[in-house]
Amino acid sequence: MTVLSKIVGPRLTQALRPTKITSGQRRNASASSAAANKTSADSKRKLPTSADVVIIGGGSLGCQTLYHLTKMGLTNTVLLEKDQLTAGTTWHTAGLVWRLRPSDTEIKLLNHTRDVIQGLESETGIDPGWINNGGLFIANTKERLDEYKRLQTIGKTMGVESYVLGPSESKKLYPLMNVDDVYGCLYSPGDGTIDPHGLCTALARYATRQGAKIVENTAVTNIITKETQYGNKQVEGVETADGYIKTQCVVNCTGGWANYISNLVGIHTPLVAMKHAYVVTEKIPGIENMPNIRDHDLSVYLKLQGDALQLGGYEVDPIFIEKLAKDFAFGLYELDYDVFGVHLENCVHRVPCLEQTGIKSTVCGPESFTPDHKPIMGEDPRVRGFFHGNGFNSSGMMLGGGCGDQLAKWIVNGRPDLDMYGYDIRRFCPEVSANTSWVNERSHESYAKNYSIVFPHDEPLAARNQKKDPLHKELEDAGCVYQERLGWERPGWFTNYGPVQVKPYDWYGAYGNLTHSEYGYKERLNLDYTFDHPEIHENIRVECLSTRTAAALFNMSYFGKFYLTGPDARKAVDWVFTNRMDQPAGATIYTCMLNKTAGIEADLTVSVIESGMGTSADPMFEGDGYYIAAAGGAAFHNLAHIQTAVQDAGFNVKLEDMSRDMGMLSIQGPKSKEILSRLTDASLDNESFPFSTNKIIQVAGHTVRALRVSFVGELGWELHIPSESCVPVYRALMAAGRPFGLVNAGYRAIDSLSIEKGYPHWHQEVRMDDNPLEAGLLFTCKLKTDTDFLGRAALEEKRKLGARKKKVCFTVDDNVCLLGLEAIIRNGEYVGHVRRADHAHYLEQEVAYGYVHNNGEKVTQDWLKSGEYQIESKGNFYPATLHLKSPFDAQNKRIQGNYEEPRPEYITNIEKARLAAI
Repeated sequence: MTVLSKIVGPRLTQALRPTKITSGQRRNASASSAAANKTSADSKRKLPTSADVVIIGGGSLGCQTLYHLTKMGLTNTVLLEKDQLTAGTTWHTAGLVWRLRPSDTEIKLLNHTRDVIQGLESETGIDPGWINNGGLFIANTKERLDEYKRLQTIGKTMGVESYVLGPSESKKLYPLMNVDDVYGCLYSPGDGTIDPHGLCTALARYATRQGAKIVENTAVTNIITKETQYGNKQVEGVETADGYIKTQCVVNCTGGWANYISNLVGIHTPLVAMKHAYVVTEKIPGIENMPNIRDHDLSVYLKLQGDALQLGGYEVDPIFIEKLAKDFAFGLYELDYDVFGVHLENCVHRVPCLEQTGIKSTVCGPESFTPDHKPIMGEDPRVRGFFHGNGFNSSGMMLGGGCGDQLAKWIVNGRPDLDMYGYDIRRFCPEVSANTSWVNERSHESYAKNYSIVFPHDEPLAARNQKKDPLHKELEDAGCVYQERLGWERPGWFTNYGPVQVKPYDWYGAYGNLTHSEYGYKERLNLDYTFDHPEIHENIRVECLSTRTAAALFNMSYFGKFYLTGPDARKAVDWVFTNRMDQPAGATIYTCMLNKTAGIEADLTVSVIESGMGTSADPMFEGDGYYIAAAGGAAFHNLAHIQTAVQDAGFNVKLEDMSRDMGMLSIQGPKSKEILSRLTDASLDNESFPFSTNKIIQVAGHTVRALRVSFVGELGWELHIPSESCVPVYRALMAAGRPFGLVNAGYRAIDSLSIEKGYPHWHQEVRMDDNPLEAGLLFTCKLKTDTDFLGRAALEEKRKLGARKKKVCFTVDDNVCLLGLEAIIRNGEYVGHVRRADHAHYLEQEVAYGYVHNNGEKVTQDWLKSGEYQIESKGNFYPATLHLKSPFDAQNKRIQGNYEEPRPEYITNIEKARLAAI
């Protein structure tokens, strides 16, 4: 036995190393396989010749996916495990379940896991080992407690009971805890722990009783694919040492070993393997029945294990595993106390009696981690029929039930029914996810910051400057503070203090690196790390009000830019896009894309174009042609959805990604036409160049495609520019616009301006678990025509039934900062939560969009208008005004160039001051 007091002084030496988990314990962990499927001993005899689905990997995710597939009636399934069930990482997991997260989707996933666990014993006769002892989050600062109050609020709308406690109340709940530096706590009594052995045994028993097969000690040696005419592959079958299984669907649930399987089909899964550890203490008198602790500020957890504790956490210098051995199954690594020791020190600080408590055993095993600390799931568009279920960042047990359910629906229905974009493989652009340096740096930072406060406008420091557009240096010199979106650098906001460069990653000082001593970019990020209006609020205000009163130039070059052309192009766009595509060349159409269940996969613009001169902005092609501009953060997701839809329908088209070959500048505001007219001979009036049209024009002598559209609710144009012309066009615009007050503006201003106008952001107000009826986007759907489109049948059925939830707008006049996740209260009842909120600088109000429900009944306008509303933020309640139309320019006069309505007086005064300064 080693006493912790010997460790928290000098770090433990090799001679003092405590005993690891014994081989006998490992054998007990692996014994789950026998109980799970006694009939699978002879793998050669039991290997089926064909299957609807083959799951590779018998850990938490593999077993949960198999269970949920059989629940959906898909029983011609087989799970292959190279060793025995729970091998790899599942068998040694801590098994914690914490249900409060800053994401409604994740709360639903975690609640589903808990529901599965609580029903398994009655289904199978096997106790899955659920212990409901509760969870306690420790806050050492006001900012941390504010974060917890936000979690409590979203929990209220989703049925998760929790309480905010003061230090003395926390001490009563957990008498052994040191509360001297505790600011407050969040207590969730419904949390607990899972036993991996019991859970996987129960899941396997249920699935095999329904007819599914589990075959152990059978490694996959190859996956057979065939090339398709659309440039990707299709799964055909699985080869093992014991035979071949014909199948068109493979699910890779192999965790840290994922790339052994992914490489068989020629792709790379963006994850890394790291050593992750915990220690088990000797008996601690009085610890029984105590809740599990997460002290985020100390980056540790303390999990109850009978009359002892498991102690673990997330360190800044985790040990990367360069290559996991293929046959690694129930092994462990020696614990490195030079790395792990910091956790022991922090655990002793929180529970002082641990200083004199012995360590009974150590567990240091492999875990897989991803660049954004989110799992990787879903069908890979590069290999049809190849599904990912990996990268669970040490959360595979708690997320397993929800994710197994969604993965099963992905396979059976084609898409999940929750908003799983944050877990979808398509969120990663293959260009950066195959970059080892990018994956390693981002995965390290995500691991090191796993317990950091989740601020709304956090930005990574790792793996930056991977993808720069042609204007990057110009804007950097102008004071741009950049944001990062999956490799792309995009303008966030502008400072008045000159260039703010993003430096190479310093690994937070780990691995012998020196931290950057003077880092202006990081200092500016820190100004934004708050749950109140940040110090940069005034910078964003200037950009917003300049857009509303003069003009602003937005660099939106990171947008996805695709061409869809060819003999079946018209048929393809009719099918893929919801809006009417029977428009003449020159039309630009705002539209949605749906999946077959009518979930919104994207909203974007599609321009009808003619064959041109052969440049990136004016391509030459045969047949019909369409230019698609898609929000950059979801660009690959959109591209993959289009490709999958046209492939499934069998259309003969060509789909090209020109995102790297073109930039995009958006000039918006009352003075935009005057500025642009000084650089082009094209007529810009409403008759010659109406809203929602596009033309090839010359700007400062350069050929560009101009779209008269707006994402901020102003008169303006998007200029889609060949990369080589971006800098001269930008410089010409800034020079011409200087006398009119033209400013650079970034995406923080776009966020504010768009919500003020009521334009939605996909993956926020509009997601794949919303349909156009609920989201107020039926006007984008050609339901009055006979033209079919993907998702139409499902949408029409939903329309007959009526919306059971509805997107609505609220304004709040009180001095409060709304950010999203706030609760919506109608007549004293919780009816939903805010998806997106921001300060509207022209209206001088907080604007919030969210979805409300009527306890399963139809949500009608009369029901909406008859209620009195409040918004709950961090435990405080604020009167809210409901708006059924945008509170800003509901008649869309400004996008037509009509600025006759009087400005608010305070805006007029600001404008006078600006003109005086010029």
